[in-house]
Amino acid sequence: MKIKFLGAARTVTGSMHVLECGGHRFALDCGLFQGSKEIKERNYQDFKVDPKALEFIILSHAHIDHSGLIPKLCKLGFKGPIYCSFATAELARIMLPDSAYIQEAEVERKNRKLKRAGKITIEPIYTVDDAMNSLSQFRSVNYDELIKLTDGIEMRLRDAGHILGSSIVELWLEEDGKKNKIVYSGDLGQEDQPFIKDPTFIENADYVIMESTYGDRFHKDVLNRLEKLKIIIDETMKKGGNLIVPAFAVERTQDLLYDLNELYVRGELDKNIDVYIDSPLAIAATEIFKQNSHLFDDETMNFVNKGFHPLELPNLKYSRSQEDSMQLNMVKGRTIIISASGMCEAGRIKHHLKHNLWRPESTILFVGYQAEGTLGRKILDGEKIVTIHSEQVTVKADIRQIEAYSSHADQAGLMSWLKKYDGTPKKVFLVHGEEKAQQTLAELIKKEMNLATVIPQWLEEYQLDADTTSEEKVLPFHLVSTATNQALEAEELYLQLRMKLNRFYQESITGNKYAELIEKLNKVSSYL
Repeated sequence: MKIKFLGAARTVTGSMHVLECGGHRFALDCGLFQGSKEIKERNYQDFKVDPKALEFIILSHAHIDHSGLIPKLCKLGFKGPIYCSFATAELARIMLPDSAYIQEAEVERKNRKLKRAGKITIEPIYTVDDAMNSLSQFRSVNYDELIKLTDGIEMRLRDAGHILGSSIVELWLEEDGKKNKIVYSGDLGQEDQPFIKDPTFIENADYVIMESTYGDRFHKDVLNRLEKLKIIIDETMKKGGNLIVPAFAVERTQDLLYDLNELYVRGELDKNIDVYIDSPLAIAATEIFKQNSHLFDDETMNFVNKGFHPLELPNLKYSRSQEDSMQLNMVKGRTIIISASGMCEAGRIKHHLKHNLWRPESTILFVGYQAEGTLGRKILDGEKIVTIHSEQVTVKADIRQIEAYSSHADQAGLMSWLKKYDGTPKKVFLVHGEEKAQQTLAELIKKEMNLATVIPQWLEEYQLDADTTSEEKVLPFHLVSTATNQALEAEELYLQLRMKLNRFYQESITGNKYAELIEKLNKVSSYL
């Protein structure tokens, strides 16, 4: 039995883990890489596994960093089923075509500039047609139902409490008469979120593949996020500006509507403040939420039973067309605009930032994780000038953040989930996290639970053996590699070097450290 980590390895996006057992090969997730230019380049590369060799995919949830490369995989020859929960399949039907549309629009805009410059044009990673074609391969399954996928492989999906339909994957793999149980956490939610039930605790496992997004942090303001939201709204409206909220279309937008509705019911939200959802995807996702109210937690259902639907608001307006969105750029104040994408990498939010970042009276409120290298992360980290659609924009708006809206478990939540295992896993693989968060979490797991913990590199491969102890032999990818794999390892080192140089360049420019930058560049040149 083998597992190879093809994404979300020492980074947060691009989740994809390939397992081999008894002559079968399949993948957990197939996500889009987001973040720095170097990381996003992986989306355009060939898959590090032959798509035709995969028998099936198990999709943990619909977020694009877990599902966003499925259309490309299908386009290149993957013909097998994609197993997921019912709600995940419904969300994927709107999210994958939307992802393709955004890519096509961005590529079209870039190609106009490339043509004017006499340069070679580029192609989108996949098209809307590719995304639509991939949807026929989705197969919906129930939570808690044990399913035989093929000889020697069984699966059960459990509620991960992250977004609607998100799943923890339990796998039973048999090879040569030996069995292993592998648990893949997907993305784990924090407890007591609106709409979503708490994450399911798993009883036992031989190996655990666990996300680590907030492995070094605790969520702040969990108990008073509503009050903090009210303060930010009041401050922005008093200044006469707009409140711009980059929000993921699935879950985060609906959580915001929940809290805005509660403020309205309390009489603490001014009826004259217009609230816009400016994202066709978020609008469609909200409708799917309404259609799946049977998945809501008890607290949300109590709210609904009292006659206050958390997704309906008297002063709520939907911006459906591109023309509607453009009209919002003319609004100068006393408006709340919730738009996607959540990391500010694409979509309509970039236009709203372009028209509001330079205005001191406006506020940009971040309510979700911002991956390293994204526009959202740059703004949150305090950069004073950012580039949007090839134009430099000065950051003068107030930049605020409410971490309590995160749909990821924090360090305490991750540790609580892991400590609920009755038996001791042989090994824990930490994925879906930046290196600092992963190192902190790994040290804590070792200290408090004495579990063998691994932080895989991109493209590393490990041998899983049911008969070994927690010290079983691990075969990193580069030790079992061919010449091709050695080339891939060199490619990864090259990408890491470029990322470090780019980060140093950004820090030098921001801090006016030009002499230090020139000295560093001269040293690099001497090696070339």
